Amino acid sequence: MEGSLYDRLGGVDAITAVARAFDERAGKDDRINQKFARTNLERLTKEFVDQLCQDTGGSCTYTGLSMKESHTNMGVTSGEFDAFMEDLAAVLDDFKVGKAEQEELLNLLRPMRADIVEVDSARVGTPLPSAFVPAPPL
Repeated sequence: MEGSLYDRLGGVDAITAVARAFDERAGKDDRINQKFARTNLERLTKEFVDQLCQDTGGSCTYTGLSMKESHTNMGVTSGEFDAFMEDLAAVLDDFKVGKAEQEELLNLLRPMRADIVEVDSARVGTPLPSAFVPAPPL
């Protein structure tokens, strides 16, 4: 495998296209869409692109909140995290991303589970708790 994962994925334009397609898919997925009910989607897309770009070896810098901070009081379940990952894998399939690159990318995100999941439950589609405070728009 030549080059960084960033290069193999196609750079920032390809990562941006995947992030936008993911946001669209997640918005229609009743298993997880309630968790994004009060999220500024423009900010979410920008932060997701920056994080993926940085984590895969690109020159972007993620300046957003830590995963722990941004998901505090969101009540994300184990099942919802798994559904998020399934949606991302499906979008990567749609974009014809190779299995090796998909696995490498998902392996970068899996360790974030501990900072994102607050409820050890297979339940999905749980409401966003009123205590959740979303990050402000950019």
